[in-house]
Amino acid sequence: MPDIDTLIFDWDGTLSDSVGHIVAAMRAAAREVALPVPDVAAVRNIIGLGLPEAAAALYPQEPDVRRLHALVDSYRTQYRSLDALPVELFPGVLAALDRWRADGYRLAVATGKGRSGLDRMLKQHDLLGYFDATRCADETASKPHPLMLQQILQELGGSAATAIMVGDSSFDLDMATNAGMRAVAVTYGAQSREQLQCCAPAHCIDEFTELASWLGEPGRDGRTIAMGKA
Repeated sequence: MPDIDTLIFDWDGTLSDSVGHIVAAMRAAAREVALPVPDVAAVRNIIGLGLPEAAAALYPQEPDVRRLHALVDSYRTQYRSLDALPVELFPGVLAALDRWRADGYRLAVATGKGRSGLDRMLKQHDLLGYFDATRCADETASKPHPLMLQQILQELGGSAATAIMVGDSSFDLDMATNAGMRAVAVTYGAQSREQLQCCAPAHCIDEFTELASWLGEPGRDGRTIAMGKA
């Protein structure tokens, strides 16, 4: 797509098939600190937030702030314990990113992960230094506040008008709207198509490889899809 020069991606559930790890780690952390264990849907619905915000959203009636802090600490430990089970990138992600880099797109990550967690994942996939910019929730305001995207654009010298945010949660899509940016929703991650469509994204994709067609690149059937058209 000629008027897009910057592609900004969420990490968990968008580039990385890590939703299962997040759910397992959060439920195990809740058990460890003696909080009611949230159901799978509840955890999926807070993926994308920074950890403190996620804990508060899961337990809005919890009066003991120290217990929520303990939950966050336990979650980090539980998630790291799952590193022995590698989290894969979704099919087609690396090939598409390589092609977009070669085509001159600026690539960035805007994630609810902490810096140490993202760097660990980038190292695991040999992607340290790969993206032009990255921002994590412990470095800036949590989604859906637009500061994360604004900082990325400032670092890259880019404009919201020529960038898109690609994500699997309402927090990603609302953050893009708050930054004056278009968003593409991916339906294979944490939240359902119905949830995502409530945020009025510019487009929804069911597989990562569909993003190239929406950007106007030839698809597998040789056609292209214009901006804003399903």
